[in-house]
Amino acid sequence: MLRPLLTLITTCAVLSVLPAAAAGPGTATERLHQLIEKSWAQDMADSPLSATYYGEKGFNDRWPDISPAAMARSHQQDRDLLAQLARIDSRQLPAAERLNHELFKKSLESRLALWPHQPWAYEMTARDGPQALNEVAENMPFDTVADYETWLKRLDTLPAYLEQYMDRLRAAAKTGRTQPRMLMARVLPQLQGQQVARVEDSPFYARFKSFPDRIPAAERERLSRQAAQVIQNKVLPAYARMEVFFRTEYLPACRESVGIWDTPGGAAYYANRVAEHTTTTLTPDEIHQIGLREVARIHGEMRKVMEQVGFTGTRQQFFEKLRSDPQFYYATPEELFNAYVVVAKSIEPELPKLFGKLPRTPFGVRAIPMTSAPNTTAAYYSGPSVDGTRAGYFYVNLYRPEMRPKYEMEVLASHEAVPGHHLQIALAQEQAELPKFRRFASYSAFLEGWALYGEALGYELGLYKDPYSRFGQLTYDMWRAVRLVVDTGIHSQRWTREQAIDYFRDNAAKTETDIVNEVDRYIGWPGQALAYKIGQLRIMALRAQAEQALGSGFDVRAFHDALLAQGALPLDVLEQQMRGWTQARIKAKR
Repeated sequence: MLRPLLTLITTCAVLSVLPAAAAGPGTATERLHQLIEKSWAQDMADSPLSATYYGEKGFNDRWPDISPAAMARSHQQDRDLLAQLARIDSRQLPAAERLNHELFKKSLESRLALWPHQPWAYEMTARDGPQALNEVAENMPFDTVADYETWLKRLDTLPAYLEQYMDRLRAAAKTGRTQPRMLMARVLPQLQGQQVARVEDSPFYARFKSFPDRIPAAERERLSRQAAQVIQNKVLPAYARMEVFFRTEYLPACRESVGIWDTPGGAAYYANRVAEHTTTTLTPDEIHQIGLREVARIHGEMRKVMEQVGFTGTRQQFFEKLRSDPQFYYATPEELFNAYVVVAKSIEPELPKLFGKLPRTPFGVRAIPMTSAPNTTAAYYSGPSVDGTRAGYFYVNLYRPEMRPKYEMEVLASHEAVPGHHLQIALAQEQAELPKFRRFASYSAFLEGWALYGEALGYELGLYKDPYSRFGQLTYDMWRAVRLVVDTGIHSQRWTREQAIDYFRDNAAKTETDIVNEVDRYIGWPGQALAYKIGQLRIMALRAQAEQALGSGFDVRAFHDALLAQGALPLDVLEQQMRGWTQARIKAKR
């Protein structure tokens, strides 16, 4: 899964400046490049959190303006951009630019279609929102005095941002658009956790506890003193006001139900989210049925592993053994972290078996900050910066190591690091011939579909030799199949939270902590969980089609290189590209 911060910035499309050298002859191409450049500049200015995430450092000293006036202005900018794009005749563009035109248009149309649903009403979740803004620093540089001063400037204006956030939640509640109360009840302790007796214990102060050697002692003392002052006088009082508002005003206004169907226009909003996250025309009912079929198929594979290890009991009894047997868990967070590092790095030497082109950008392993670890999933990935100065990071959850199974470590590393998210995202960002909006595209069905497909590639890379690790891979595949059933069950078929948890528990060998956190994630983020399995199935189908068409001429390295060469794409566009690649290979053989 990609870093949760992305949920705050998905309404800001990833559009960018094209390299000047890419602008070929013809005014249509030049106008397209100018328009995309204009859009990128607007997006970064409107969404400093996006800019920080992508490594555009010029906006690191500020927070977004989320006032109604600013949001309306941004919406009008999108309308204007689409109108200007319509005046560029795509028939006058070369093939590569026609694809840029098509994807740029899709991005703008997607944003405009989302606007009437007021998605900002649902941005805060149990895992992501103003309660965890200290984690923004994870994507900021802290190498120079100026870097620390930039963070101080951002902290100084945090109260104004939180006031706007409260205004937004207040306005949304008046229209009946809120998150479920049970979900938001998980946020309250996180807000209260920002209230500390000692400034030094604030997570916002963490960066001032250590400095690079190049920063003189006098500057360290000054920066630490200023940080203590701004946190004491600005940040802590702002969070105190936010906690009171949240506890006394917003939480009582939240809805009792868990499905998005029980909000104004909820069914239409869910349909929009399903289409956006899957990039298909599949309906919730169709996706639900796909999920049921996948659950049944994977159960058959699980039974084979149970027989292999000589287990004669029921599936539920086997699940319980996996959840409770101490042999499957590390005793301390340190042991767990070190094991993740070993597993993730051991995969890298095997990658040339399946890939001709590998990313230059390295990845590291980090622990998920404890401010959010109890309320988030087992791991996530945070991509490199736009300038390549920040590596990609595989974040692992060390909260309660007795709930983090050893047999899931290989599959989790395959998804988040390599050959999953890091390989695909870093490789896309290094495709210098592509414009930035292509290199940083965030189509969930492609990104998450690839990472889930990457889990199964572990077999071809020599992983899952132990039957329990194989069961771990099947557990993760089942987990994503269950998502198709549970997400549509909650938001379309009006399931209760308890129904969703029971279904999850009955079908996947995940721990109770993971199950509850996962279900609450689907409740707060409608449709996103559908991207994984839908994307995986489409990529698997494309590979099967290429294998059948090319026969002995199929080269898995060439297939993967071609699939990843264009960056993330909507699934329909990906299908067109890969069919074209297959046909070109067939012609080359003649």
